[in-house]
Amino acid sequence: MWSNRGMEVITRDRARIICAEHGTGFPVLALAPGGLRSTAAAWQKVVFDPVAELSDRFRVITMDQRNAGASAAAVTGLENWGTYAGDQLAVLDALGIPTAHLVGMCIGGAFILRLLRRAPERFARAVLFQPIGLADNREAFLELFDGWSAELAPRHPEAGPPQWRAYRDALYGGPHTLFSVPDEELDQITTPMLVLRGEDLYHPAAASELLAARAPNASLVERWKEPEYLPAARAAVLEFLLS
Repeated sequence: MWSNRGMEVITRDRARIICAEHGTGFPVLALAPGGLRSTAAAWQKVVFDPVAELSDRFRVITMDQRNAGASAAAVTGLENWGTYAGDQLAVLDALGIPTAHLVGMCIGGAFILRLLRRAPERFARAVLFQPIGLADNREAFLELFDGWSAELAPRHPEAGPPQWRAYRDALYGGPHTLFSVPDEELDQITTPMLVLRGEDLYHPAAASELLAARAPNASLVERWKEPEYLPAARAAVLEFLLS
């Protein structure tokens, strides 16, 4: 069962972002899985919940991304990975957090990489669980976006098909393996990273391996999700963040 110090509402431009804090200590911003439906509650459904695993030693910040869960924002067609990074930095700013660790799963990996390119001085270490990646699977991501946008569209009369298409293309239409950062910039991300390899349609192993090979301070954990490997993986994440 989670406990926290209450929900916070962060306003930024035409967005209302919901976040919460759990525990005390050095801050950890936790960016949940679930694609564009990424919410704080999603952590409770996966094998590593940073609130349960880390809040006894860290100040864990969870959040609902824009237009997911209790967070809401206008849809303009100008959204991109930088838009999400702006929301996430606004949360840290509102909470008075100058420096934090990052933990992310699935789409959280793409969020982390954008943050590390935009504001590397704000982050000490990062853990990426099975980051999403492009590997002959673009249609799968476009279909996910279309399902998400179809659910939201009735609540967004300000946006029509051109705005939704621009939004989708900005996130999933480019050539970058990790989506949010060009492949040629991965070697410029010097923040220490622990990458726990993906191995399915949305989290291809090749994406995790490329990141670990290109980023100079990244380490790869190949096996972690199976029950026999999970205790060691949890210990490795904690040791890495405490280093």
